[in-house]
Amino acid sequence: MLIAGFPAGAWGTNCYLVAPAAGEECVIIDPGHQAAQGVEEALKKHRLKPVAVVLTHGHIDHVASVVPVCGAHDVPAWIHPADRYMMSDPEKGIGRSIGMPLMGELTVGEPDDVKELADGSRLELAGLEFSVAHAPGHTKGSVTFQMPEREDIPSVFFSGDLLFAGSIGRTDLPGGDMAEMLDSLARVCLPLDDSTVVLSGHGSQTTIGRERATNPYLRQVAAGQGADPTSAPRRGM
Repeated sequence: MLIAGFPAGAWGTNCYLVAPAAGEECVIIDPGHQAAQGVEEALKKHRLKPVAVVLTHGHIDHVASVVPVCGAHDVPAWIHPADRYMMSDPEKGIGRSIGMPLMGELTVGEPDDVKELADGSRLELAGLEFSVAHAPGHTKGSVTFQMPEREDIPSVFFSGDLLFAGSIGRTDLPGGDMAEMLDSLARVCLPLDDSTVVLSGHGSQTTIGRERATNPYLRQVAAGQGADPTSAPRRGM
């Protein structure tokens, strides 16, 4: 399996291209702010043909390049219906705190083909399987994508802004909710095997086992306690 990832834009949001191997079809995850050029470079380098864009949530740092990427390759974008509105009106998702000058530089709106994600669904794209879990807390429509273990390859978990190495996503923007975040961590993350590789929306790669042992939020959720919001900085836009 091939996973090519790179941080893009002002927020350093991780964009991933996932394929069975070089020279095959691929899925693009979270082409955010200023990610279009990086996507094209990765497609060329690995000789990939995209078949879909899938989105962990609707914040502008994760969706800003959806329109140009989908348009250039005539592929659909998948997003949870609760976050779909942010594609056309991204400032609602951030409480209009960034302001019009930045928004004016971006191409916002929906691509021609938008498909909606549902909790528990399985996407079969580019010869790969992704299990979708609705994981609100950072936004109402946040989702994660998990790929099953294959032979000697551990399961891969695209956590979006739910779980990071050493931290979790922020909950202070519109649609954020700490109680929902804690529930999502307990329901979606804790059941995963320790060997599961976590590729998040920001920051470095980690594993569920490492986060179970060291992440203050996940440790407190595992212990059945409410997470202390000051125990570690939270990330995401």
